[in-house]
Amino acid sequence: MTMSDNPLFKLQKLGQSVWMDYIDRQMINSGELQRLIEDDGLKGVTSNPAIFEKAIAGSRDYDYAIRALALAGKTTEEIYQALTVEDVQRAADLLRPVYDRLDGKDGFVSLKEKS
Repeated sequence: MTMSDNPLFKLQKLGQSVWMDYIDRQMINSGELQRLIEDDGLKGVTSNPAIFEKAIAGSRDYDYAIRALALAGKTTEEIYQALTVEDVQRAADLLRPVYDRLDGKDGFVSLKEKS
């Protein structure tokens, strides 16, 4: 598919920024998030506690980090905070070129806090 055939780029030509409402460690580690940014013009990512709960419970990608943090005496809340902050930081690093290119108009990672 060429850029002109990609419906996401067509949306961008109409002034719409494309954001994804999902993030997980596998997406970051595999290069999938980078590919979405480069090939599909992804401009940002949002997440929330339910999304992270699904990502953490649905894969083994977090197991080592959870184990290490638990052995270090961290609470459940501290473990959650460490995992989410790491994923958000890494996603933000990948989106930094978008942020720079668009003078801060896009290129963000949004995370809703736990209530």
